[in-house]
Amino acid sequence: MPENGYTPAEIMTIAAARKLKNGTVCFVGIGLPSAAANLARITHAPELVLIYESGTIGAKPDVLPLSIGDGELAETADTVVSVPEIFRYWLQGGRVDIGFLGAAQIDKFGNINTTVIGPYEKPKVRLPGAGGAPEIATAAKEVAIILKQSKRTFVEKLDFVTSSGYYPNTGGNGLTAAVGRGPTTVITDLGVMHSDPETRELVLTAVHPGTTVNQVKEATGWQLKVAPRLETTARPDERELMALRDLHARTAAAHGNASATE
Repeated sequence: MPENGYTPAEIMTIAAARKLKNGTVCFVGIGLPSAAANLARITHAPELVLIYESGTIGAKPDVLPLSIGDGELAETADTVVSVPEIFRYWLQGGRVDIGFLGAAQIDKFGNINTTVIGPYEKPKVRLPGAGGAPEIATAAKEVAIILKQSKRTFVEKLDFVTSSGYYPNTGGNGLTAAVGRGPTTVITDLGVMHSDPETRELVLTAVHPGTTVNQVKEATGWQLKVAPRLETTARPDERELMALRDLHARTAAAHGNASATE
């Protein structure tokens, strides 16, 4: 355990969980987004409504799901509907307050890649793909993206655009055809970024305790802009850390090494 009592992954997950309010309808991706959303549900937002693209509404898993088809989601959900209904009635109908997504790569305008690393025809790595992320990115009222930060993940140009955030126009600002506000927040293991309302470019607005601006810039593949009034993320409290660690422990006991927590 690090000297400060928590890991970068833990403060990232906790910072993301804090963004979710009680009663919010959240469309959740597997992995880090699911860990953050379920942490919020078992701590400060018990009436958080979690939707997974397999058709589960109001899922309350005791352990983190391995995939959208994990039986834990259907068994604990308020109801299960068809996939077309989830997307057409709930998501495209404007009933999802926030989409929580992960990514392998992200650019300064919040476009994300979950398809390939390297050329599409001969990729170095073939990733899981789009799933429902493109629809979530454009149809949820707002989108939060959670991923670990490095120059490999925060890139000037994506190898492939899987889910659109904002596309740069000739003036260098971002444009979007999204129904909602698009990607508003990016939470990493170093800090938090928000989309500038005018340019749509991601701006560093907070750093986690013990992290410097230079560290964040060095882990970014473009010239990162910094907010004039930079904040520091509140440290995780004991309740948040215990809940998150218990969640991971239950998941590891149920699934072993394939715990879907990273």
